Amino acid sequence: MFYIYSVGLLFGGLSIINLVFSYQTKHIQHLFWPTLQFQLWMLPLFVIANMCIGYGIRFGYKATDQLGYTLIFSKCLEILISLGVAYLFLKEVPTWKNWAGIGIIALGIFLVKQK
Repeated sequence: MFYIYSVGLLFGGLSIINLVFSYQTKHIQHLFWPTLQFQLWMLPLFVIANMCIGYGIRFGYKATDQLGYTLIFSKCLEILISLGVAYLFLKEVPTWKNWAGIGIIALGIFLVKQK
């Protein structure tokens, strides 16, 4: 059950952060004051995202008893979310190099999980 909690919380927290920064890149002016104002408005979302990521890591560690595996999995999940958000906001389509990199990361996760 901790696996489900971990993946759900990590997915939620990482999605919030990636969506906020992608929205900022696409729709907020690149001047200092509008960016600062937007970031201040987003502080409650960042607190929620930070709590989700923290508890996601904690539950992942409880489920696997390996912090390294949990952190590597969270980075792989963040890369997948980043690719999805990049397509959603900027219509960037992943190239074969992106997929090759994700394959290498997945292979690394598999190797780390081996005993």
